[in-house]
Amino acid sequence: MNKEDQVIMGFRDVFNKMVWLNKIKMEDSLKGHKPSEVHCIEYIGNHADSNVTKLAESFYMTRSAISKIAKKLMEKGLIDSYQKPENKKEIYFRLTEEGKAVYKIHEELHKEFQERDKAVFEQVTEEQFDSMLRFMERYSRHLDAEIKKQGMDMKQD
Repeated sequence: MNKEDQVIMGFRDVFNKMVWLNKIKMEDSLKGHKPSEVHCIEYIGNHADSNVTKLAESFYMTRSAISKIAKKLMEKGLIDSYQKPENKKEIYFRLTEEGKAVYKIHEELHKEFQERDKAVFEQVTEEQFDSMLRFMERYSRHLDAEIKKQGMDMKQD
């Protein structure tokens, strides 16, 4: 296996381990909420004036898929929608008090996971971080270009 393959397999392996380790605790603490719903809550909690288009672009999903998730979140009383007086066409989302409670649980879990993994990250030098970040940015830009080249517009349904 060449180094490129090793890097890709390494990313996949680390990601899968993180998901597996975090999944049990997430499911236990966030019962009744699907991961896609929790991630939408997280996005809305972190970004003012979130809308279907911004969520779809962020999660590489279609607008119709995001609309379905948003509808479920509204039915559960976790988000509500609003419009701005200057733009009656666009619908935005914000967290309700219940949504803020789910957001807070999710944030606390992330802090717990960061604390668990702190020992590894404390050993990484600034130069190593910078190198990894440069690589991730370069690879992400490449993948964005490939997505665009294939005519895949994540805004389309």
